[in-house]
Amino acid sequence: MKHKLNYILFLLIVGIVTVLPSCNKDDLGTPTLSSISPGTGPGGMLVTLQGSNLSSIRTIVFDGNNAPAGFNPNFNTDDAILFRVPDTASGGAQNIILTNIDGSILTVPFNVVAFPNVKTSSNYDFQAGDQISFTGINLEGVDAVKFEATNEPIEIVSKTSKSLIVKMPATALTRSKLVISNSSGTTTTADEYINIDQAFQIFTDDYQNGFADGSWGDAGMRTESEHKTGIASASKKYAQGNWHLINFVRWGNPVEKNTEWKFLVAWVKGGSLDYDLYFGSDKSEGGFGSFNEGNKITVKANVWNYYKIPMDKLDFWKGGGGFEQFGIRIQGPDAQDETFYFDDVMFVK
Repeated sequence: MKHKLNYILFLLIVGIVTVLPSCNKDDLGTPTLSSISPGTGPGGMLVTLQGSNLSSIRTIVFDGNNAPAGFNPNFNTDDAILFRVPDTASGGAQNIILTNIDGSILTVPFNVVAFPNVKTSSNYDFQAGDQISFTGINLEGVDAVKFEATNEPIEIVSKTSKSLIVKMPATALTRSKLVISNSSGTTTTADEYINIDQAFQIFTDDYQNGFADGSWGDAGMRTESEHKTGIASASKKYAQGNWHLINFVRWGNPVEKNTEWKFLVAWVKGGSLDYDLYFGSDKSEGGFGSFNEGNKITVKANVWNYYKIPMDKLDFWKGGGGFEQFGIRIQGPDAQDETFYFDDVMFVK
């Protein structure tokens, strides 16, 4: 009799253990949707989904490119769940796939607004045929790139979600921002792109428009091993403690002031440390080689630095008449010799 009672008790325990998981699973229920707000939006937008049986949701994926949306399941309630559109989601109509702890799926339609977003550019100067590379997000669907100023099209060479390469055309434009479009809409770049062929060039791949080297100390050199655009830059070794100067000269043929010139642009590759350099002309205040704060640039070490300086911030014609010397001077360097490289030095309308 005792053995029979033990056997019955064993069967009851097994039955309870067997039934409990099944009851827990049934208690979760199938997630359902009553509303979503908003039903369209860009990366980073907060989305509120309301319905039932939502507290057990464990993964949320935008299926356009299987982009996961991060969220904290501890903040879920049975009636609502909040999450943000992932920045990595591809643009366009797609589904949000929500999966709970038991594998039950809720599918919710959504339209991701994914405007093309350019974060960096390989160059801001170009000649016809040059390729410029961009990095950013939402670039895989780019279907058009144009100059903002004229609507002229620019050829797309390649694109991925985070990169875009274009080939610049021949154009009469001097400078323009770019308009980049995809199915979500258009974005205009924050920066302008400068047409080298329409600029007054001082040094591009070589000395231009009658300029030559007239540097103090060690001569300025045309250097093909380092350049930002084209095939060469101008280099200058600034000797330790000697306050050298790279000098672009046009003897006997002064550069007269042109009120149509709006910017001085230049690429400068820095030395081993951050340094200040000073632009100036032989008509600058204080004379040639002076250290005028309004003409100062700070050059970060070991990288190409881009400068686009409004002409009204510089004093190149303050002394009256045209200048014959355009120099870039350093104070020091105190620690050691330093070599700098200069490319696409130009006046731009």
